[in-house]
Amino acid sequence: MTAKVGFVRNTISGLYITFGRELPEYMPKKQIISFIDFFYPPFRKLMPVQTFRYAACGGANTLLDIFVFFISYNFILQKQVLHVGPLAFKPYIAAFIMSFMVSFPSGFLLMRHVVFPGSSLHGRVQLFRYFLLVLICILLNYLFIRLFVEKFHIYPTIAKIITTGIVVFFSYLTQKNFTFKNTDGIAEPETRNAERELGKVDH
Repeated sequence: MTAKVGFVRNTISGLYITFGRELPEYMPKKQIISFIDFFYPPFRKLMPVQTFRYAACGGANTLLDIFVFFISYNFILQKQVLHVGPLAFKPYIAAFIMSFMVSFPSGFLLMRHVVFPGSSLHGRVQLFRYFLLVLICILLNYLFIRLFVEKFHIYPTIAKIITTGIVVFFSYLTQKNFTFKNTDGIAEPETRNAERELGKVDH
């Protein structure tokens, strides 16, 4: 059990040790953007390239979150209660926390460097706002699912799908206009260039 606690502590420390500073380019940014944009042309008439990147990054990060949860619950925790000092966490709660510790920073990095790279806000401000948004989205998921299931008597799976759509739409608008806001009022160069190269903007 000590090893499990140490794993959680080391994971948290390793992921957040530099988050109070301006984040450098940790990820192969250009490669990720090029890979995502390769699949964009069929969707060009449906959405702008930034929205497509948001959907791709968000979807990939969600899959990562589920994968880490599965590994944590079944193999790291082995479906056993996690004891941290006087506290005891049920395995699924501990697995949720562990997956959150991975998907939260990865999601932040993808949104900051791939989806909204032109934001003029400082990294600490972005991180704080992103954390607030994640908490709000968790709360909205809880409230909307209860509303749809208990008040409108919608089947839980359908309620989850509707809730996800609402929360994703809210999250995208909030990140674009608040978390990673571009205060300069100028279109992000990388997004503008990508649209030009893909034939979205005529020059």
